[in-house]
Amino acid sequence: MHPAIREKLASLRERHDELNGLLALPETAADPDQLRRYAQEHAQLAPVIAILDDTEALERQLADLDELEADPEMADLAAAERPALTAQIAANEHQLARHMIPKDPLDGADIYLEIRAGTGGDEAAIFAGDLFRMYGKYAEQKNWKIEILSENPGEHGGYKEIISQISG
Repeated sequence: MHPAIREKLASLRERHDELNGLLALPETAADPDQLRRYAQEHAQLAPVIAILDDTEALERQLADLDELEADPEMADLAAAERPALTAQIAANEHQLARHMIPKDPLDGADIYLEIRAGTGGDEAAIFAGDLFRMYGKYAEQKNWKIEILSENPGEHGGYKEIISQISG
């Protein structure tokens, strides 16, 4: 793993440990906004730290294999385990690198969903209605709130135009 990534992961671990301490303080529990911010940041860091811990444990196992290979009786066993360990370490490093990609600050923002029937007459309006219902069901599954801001129903069902806001 690149040294710059290791440094960044070390700083993330420090922040995770700091957040563990902050979340345990009674002052934090007394301030709901601060508690929410700390809990969200902690939840974002937790998967990264779990993968990092697993990777470090695998690297220790790999170092132990080096010692086992020095013993002639255990060399075959150590050689057989090495490919699986190196593959798992590589997979974990790939996951860690993906977690290092910065999140878009707008990912948690509300959206406006605007669907227009366009050309196609009644069938386009029916399709627009089906499309809106599909997005509505998806929003329900994710426990998001959907609010219709404007709608222009079609003559035979569906919508010529519908505008909604999805939040959550």
